[in-house]
Amino acid sequence: MSPERERIDADVLVVGAGPAGLACAYRLARLSKSAGAPAEIVVVEKGGSAGQHILSGAVMDPRGMDGLFEGRWRELGCPVEAKVERETVYYLTARRKFRFPVVPPTLRNEGCWVVTLSRVVEWLRDQAQAEGVNVFEGFPADAPILEGDRVAGATIADRGLDREGRPKPGFTAGAEIRAKVTVLAEGSRGSITKVLVKRLGLAGPNPQTYGLGLKEVWEVPPGRIAPGGVIHTAGSPLRGSHDGGGWVYGLAGGRVSIGFVPALDYRDPRFDPHLSMQRWKTHPFVRNLLSGGKLLQPSLRADRAQRGCDALDLVGPHPL
Repeated sequence: MSPERERIDADVLVVGAGPAGLACAYRLARLSKSAGAPAEIVVVEKGGSAGQHILSGAVMDPRGMDGLFEGRWRELGCPVEAKVERETVYYLTARRKFRFPVVPPTLRNEGCWVVTLSRVVEWLRDQAQAEGVNVFEGFPADAPILEGDRVAGATIADRGLDREGRPKPGFTAGAEIRAKVTVLAEGSRGSITKVLVKRLGLAGPNPQTYGLGLKEVWEVPPGRIAPGGVIHTAGSPLRGSHDGGGWVYGLAGGRVSIGFVPALDYRDPRFDPHLSMQRWKTHPFVRNLLSGGKLLQPSLRADRAQRGCDALDLVGPHPL
């Protein structure tokens, strides 16, 4: 039998409190107020708090913020690390690096800002809540509510289930949130989005391609990379036609955000994305940037990361 669920009614339900979801909720709240009919807007987020699942440093194009906050986002306290001052792209071989003479157009970041994205998301949450948006943190959306082919909201995941999905003594049925409009901002592989794409035949003629982003935040000795410095790499340890690459972004306070993104269309069944990032970190160019530093925020699964560190003579969460 289906459990009895609490029902919450809203004008707009936004699934996912990331940058897109919160920006959408904030904009709708402002527009509805200016029209004289404030909307009831609900945002649900699976993480315990907005930004909890976002580790990445990022390069942020300010044009979206300018439009959203009428050019006042810095005055309102949006946290930024540094303005992009210098950017380079390198092709890595097994032991050497070759600098691109010109930064490719898709990687140009002139006028952008380096940010810690989790902090920006926390700030966006606060701005949305100040406009009357209800942000429910720690409430993962589990399934869409469908009325024929119309999306009428989403059901929140049940709590207190055992491994077989049976209710335990502390079982609580997830609420049913019904809305006139449902916005899916779950990310590239959202669970509800996948259900609806299949159910409603929404897939286009060009299938999406995906990469796996592996990210870390390090503290490094002074002078390695200035705040606002942006480095992208291609090549090693990826081989042949395998697409992907790495980045190093200079943050404030002697910190750097590093990451490695291999495309997921590789054909070698032995390829390990986690180990591949460790190999990238042992390249002389990347190793020299991190040498003597300390890993502050790992994002890899602890067991996979440590095995990779051990195999490649890296020390994991201790100085490299």
